[in-house]
This record gives sequence, C-alpha cells and structure tokens, in this order.
Amino acid sequence: MNDILAVAETGSLSEAADRRNLTQSAFSRRIRAIEDYVGVPLFDRGRKPLQMHPTTLRQRDQIAKLADEMQRLVSDLRIGSEASQNRVVFASQHALTTSLTPDLLRWLGTQTPDVYVRLRSANQDECFGLLLSRQADLAFVYRAAGDEHPIEADFIETLTLGQDRLIPVFAQAMSDDLNEQYQSGLLPVVAYPRDVFLGQILDKDILPTLNQMVRPIPKVETALTLAATELAIMGIAVAWVPSSLAYRHINNDQLVDLSSTLPSINLDVTAVRVAGSSNSANAMLWQHLVTISDTKMSG
Repeated sequence: MNDILAVAETGSLSEAADRRNLTQSAFSRRIRAIEDYVGVPLFDRGRKPLQMHPTTLRQRDQIAKLADEMQRLVSDLRIGSEASQNRVVFASQHALTTSLTPDLLRWLGTQTPDVYVRLRSANQDECFGLLLSRQADLAFVYRAAGDEHPIEADFIETLTLGQDRLIPVFAQAMSDDLNEQYQSGLLPVVAYPRDVFLGQILDKDILPTLNQMVRPIPKVETALTLAATELAIMGIAVAWVPSSLAYRHINNDQLVDLSSTLPSINLDVTAVRVAGSSNSANAMLWQHLVTISDTKMSG
C-alpha cells in the first residue's frame, strides 16, 4: 500500500523507489506484482508524471487508511512478540488476589520493568482449571494445613509460601447484639457454597465444632471472601475469612476477631505451576517463590 502511495505522491517510479529505499527495477517488480494480484493496472504509464487511473484515484483514501492499519498491525505484532517473553498470567483465589499478589507484582516490576501481568481472580477449582488448560502460568491457592493438593501429578510443582488463618469476624460496633444472640443459642453466619474450597472447609473443619456450641443460622451465601468481609462489617452475620484479609479492618476497629470463642483453622498459602512452562519472567518469579518457600521452611 505504501508503494502505491509513494508513486502517487512522486509521479515517478524512480523517485518512489528512492523513497522506498529500493532499486527502480525491484520497485517496478513490486508494483507489477500488486497489479497482477489485483488484476487491473493501477497507474497510467503513458502519462508524465505517472498518474493513478481514475478508479485507483477514487480509492486513494482507502489505500492510505489500509497502509496506516497495516503499519499499526506490524507494530502491534512486534510489540506482542516482545511482550510474550515478559508476560505472566496469575490465577489467584479471591482473598489472595488482595493479600498476596500485590507484593509479588511490586517485586516483579522491580526486576523486569516491562513485565506484563494478567491477574485472574477465581475460586480454587477455577484456578486449577486455568492452570491445567495453560490459560495461567501460576496459581496461588489455599490449602488446609496438612492436606494434600487436589491435583497431584509428576508435571505439577507446588510451593508452600506461608500460612494464613481462617477466622470468624463480626462488626465491632454490633458485638453486644451478637453476644445476646449467642447467649440465646443462635449465631447468624455467612455461608459459602459447598462446591467451593471455603465451603468445604467450613463443612469439614468449622461447623462440626460450632454445632456443639451454638446453632448457626445462615443469613447470606457468597463465594467471595471480599463480600463476606463486607457483610460482617455491616453486622449482617459472622463471616469466616482469612486473617490477611481481615486484619486491617480489625486494626481500625471495624471488625472484631472472634477466634478466641469460635473455631478457626490454619491455611497454607501455596503456589502451583505446570513444570517446564516458563518464559524468562515466569522463571524469575518462580525462583523468587522458591526462595520465599525455603525461607519459610527453614524458619
């Protein structure tokens, strides 16, 4: 397209060839190849200076537009190729999206300033699905302390990065009202769906103990820990959320930690990847995670 415009603007094959940094013979062959592909002559070679045929002239704006779009496409493809070498896709459980991944993104940005990160927040099973389908490079998920990961295979690598705790929290300002309900034998709670990780944790590790203490009354069900935290802040019901998500609200007296009375459970924070599926940015990040894991284990 730019070859055609060069001829139109200069009125000469030789001047257009100079502009396009080609010999005149090579440039003439390119113009002939374009005309052969289109099936019609584009220029009136019998006139000096060389002029477009009327049909070509009527399409000049469209030709210029296509030339500009082609140039942008080439640029985007080149940028995309470079970005693919520094592209990382995280799949993270919702709570870890807030508590863990910001620090990792900050560290990665200091090591590779042009890194491009896509962050996908999802439930645990969805995180594993994204990982196994190669739509994510790394998954950051919780695991009940002492439990094995749901997926175990030779091609899966797992690191334990630290520990969190699933704790019961409620609005500080309404704790007296909650205590009255508790004394009467009832406790409003935020429930998680049974097909998500935290719902399974509540069923297996929290409710058996809680049922011996009080009658839990589900008020709201949500799969989102951020939503559960907000519901607890509003005084709707007690929510079991990771302490890493709740601590700021506890420190500013929006929430009270009820784990001295109600059951809680430790959670391991883990990183998971498919072995051998790393570009340079991924490899660098995984090595950083190995260092974190080794420090945690030795500590």
